[in-house]
Amino acid sequence: MSAETPARRKRSAKEAAKLLGVSERTIRNLVAEPRQDYLRRAAEQRKRAVELRTEGLKYKQIAEKMGISIGVAGSLIHHARKHGEMD
Repeated sequence: MSAETPARRKRSAKEAAKLLGVSERTIRNLVAEPRQDYLRRAAEQRKRAVELRTEGLKYKQIAEKMGISIGVAGSLIHHARKHGEMD
């Protein structure tokens, strides 16, 4: 089951559940991003990180360009290698 109108969350499931008086599980079921959308978005992020890395950028520079943390930049490159998306 996926969300009727998928969107990135701005509050945690715990916060929303408390606000609405329902369980966290209910919130997760209502706002969950469809799996295929998540996988597509993750692949696009890895691809962008790899492009920047092949241009010679360091993790810090990749993070700044993509608006993510240095750790996430490193993780994207690691997962790209693991998925065979990078030499």
